[in-house]
Amino acid sequence: MVVLCVIVHGFGLFGLNRTLRSETAIERMRHIKPFSPRGVLFTLGVVIAIIALHGIEIWAFALVFMKVGATQGLEASLYFSTISYSTVGYNDLHIAPNWRLMGAFESILGMLLLGWSTSFFFRMLSRIDAH
Repeated sequence: MVVLCVIVHGFGLFGLNRTLRSETAIERMRHIKPFSPRGVLFTLGVVIAIIALHGIEIWAFALVFMKVGATQGLEASLYFSTISYSTVGYNDLHIAPNWRLMGAFESILGMLLLGWSTSFFFRMLSRIDAH
C-alpha cells in the first residue's frame, strides 16, 4: 500500500505539474495577479486537485482495511484511514489489533505525502507570484 500510494501521488503531482506547465497554461500564468479572481481560482484549483489526490489514497487504505476485515464497515474504515493518514491518530480502537501496524505505516506515509504536496503547492504558487 505504501508503494502504491507513493506511485499514485507521484503520478498525480506529475500530471498536475505537466498540465500547469503546458504552453497555454504558462502563457495564462504570466498574466495572473496572485490576488486577482483568476489567481484565487488558480490557487483553489491546485488545492482541490491535491485534496482529491489525498482522498484517493485515504480511500485506498480504507478499502484495504475493510477488505481484510481490519475494521467493521466502510464508515469505520474511512474514519480510521483518515485519522491515520492525517496523523491525528485519536486511537487504534477502530482497527483489529493485528492490523494496527498498517495504520502506523499509513500515518508515516501521510506525513510524507502531505509534506510533498505542501512543497508542490508552494512551488505552484511561486509561479504566479513571480510574474
